Amino acid sequence: MSDEANKDTEQRAAEAEVEEFKEDLGPFVIAAETTRMPMVFTDAKVGGNPIVFVNDAFLKLTGYDRDEVLAQDFNFFLPSGVSEKVTEQLTKAFCDQPDNLSTIRFERKDGSEFWADFFTNPVVDDDGEIKQHFVSLVDTTLYQLAQRNAAMLIDELNHRVKNTLATVQSIVTQAVRNSPDLPTVKESIETRIAALSRSHDLLGREKWDGAGLDDLIREALSPFSVNEGQTERFTTSGENIRLSPKAALALGIAFHELATNAAKYGAFSNDAGTVSIKWTLDGKADGRWLCLQWRENDGPTVKPPTQKGFGSRVIEQGLAHELEGKIKLDYLPEGIVCTIDVPAPQAILDG
Repeated sequence: MSDEANKDTEQRAAEAEVEEFKEDLGPFVIAAETTRMPMVFTDAKVGGNPIVFVNDAFLKLTGYDRDEVLAQDFNFFLPSGVSEKVTEQLTKAFCDQPDNLSTIRFERKDGSEFWADFFTNPVVDDDGEIKQHFVSLVDTTLYQLAQRNAAMLIDELNHRVKNTLATVQSIVTQAVRNSPDLPTVKESIETRIAALSRSHDLLGREKWDGAGLDDLIREALSPFSVNEGQTERFTTSGENIRLSPKAALALGIAFHELATNAAKYGAFSNDAGTVSIKWTLDGKADGRWLCLQWRENDGPTVKPPTQKGFGSRVIEQGLAHELEGKIKLDYLPEGIVCTIDVPAPQAILDG
């Protein structure tokens, strides 16, 4: 008799034993067939624990038809390329410690994967010989995905906290290095940390899923938008494109530095000055770029600085480092013009 014929004969015999088991424990088997918990019987007398019974809940979980799973080894539901450790865990569940809970990743008929906690319990005859294993499963896929997501969020939070602390450290260091007295140092640190906080608040309201560029600008410039009863001192022009959290924090600090300089020396320092902020998404030979221009008008006559301060370095060096951008500050007599070109993939979400 061929191996295939032997296997078919053994399968029919195992299924016959299940039928006898149904007759002996009718109410229990009926409950197993109708419960929403996936359940399986395997043949313990044959290597591989071939399946001799499954309930509808198991078929629904795996996506198979009944005739596709009967006679299959239980390992049939493991993904291809699974580690030896997993197969050993499955073997232990059936043999060494059948009453212990195991959690294993399985594969459905359509190729998608799911996680399940499962118990195995032996079914013995009157002589104490194990004839079958009874397996019950609990789908834990959503829990496993939630755990993975939580781990990713914790890693991302740690990364953001480190970046934020590095930014704060840089703010404090530069303020102490460039300011001559304690009150100036205090103001410099407080205003810049407040600017960082405003960007954090905006991202927090968006669940850290990015922020709109127009929203970011208005948030960053909100302390400068009213001066002695005058209304908004700046205008924006461009689509409210979604920035990544990294880009939002970097640009938020840059806008604060530009606005602070405008309030001290430029367009926000008198009653007539205004700032126009325009941006476009431009296609270039090396990809799409976010091209933004900050232009001051009607402020005091501008004179180029004799040396660059902390604010200029934040704008020119910080953005170039954080977003791989190209930054240019022009001190034109009629007003400062800051041109910021950033590769779109470095700054923009969803394209």
